[in-house]
Amino acid sequence: MSAADPSTMATPGRRPEIVRWRRRSRVLRLLRFGLPAAIVLILAVMAGTVAWNALRAKPAEAGDPDAPIRLVNPRFVGRDDKGRAFVLTAASATRDPKDYQRVILDKPALVMDEEGPDPLRISGGAGVYHEGNRKLQLSGGVRLAGARQAFETASSMFDTKTGELVGSGPIQGSGSLGEITAKSYAVYGRGERMVFKGGVRTRLQTK
Repeated sequence: MSAADPSTMATPGRRPEIVRWRRRSRVLRLLRFGLPAAIVLILAVMAGTVAWNALRAKPAEAGDPDAPIRLVNPRFVGRDDKGRAFVLTAASATRDPKDYQRVILDKPALVMDEEGPDPLRISGGAGVYHEGNRKLQLSGGVRLAGARQAFETASSMFDTKTGELVGSGPIQGSGSLGEITAKSYAVYGRGERMVFKGGVRTRLQTK
């Protein structure tokens, strides 16, 4: 004798309720198995996305521990052995990795006696500061400018200990007396005394 179907045994008034109960049972059964499967699928997709991005990403370049130290817009303030102040600025300063005592300067500018009545300004396209002997070498279109003179030369050497500025290349420009050209020069004191040597030519300006 086979078991009877509850729907066949139910009264006509309860049959719609039994149909609704069967529908809810099917929905619950679907959710019971479907939700875990959906969660597993989502986790698998996320893991695959992370793995794909990791494979496509380029490895970060490690910083070079031996890279030279570089400063942007440095400003150095100092005094010579006689207490005279000078200020040195540059677009950038980089230590030479082969010689730690050498500091390579880009577009250096030196001001002697900045707070005095007639400061002397020296600028160039490039420069090197030697910490061992405290000398600053300027090159690349060096220009000397003050209230009473303006000169252009190929290179200059400034000794921060003595405060003297010398140059072995040709120099030309104008001073308080007129136009001057020479093969070498030196600046003493706070820029108030300049000495020219080698093929000196002048054109005096009369007042």
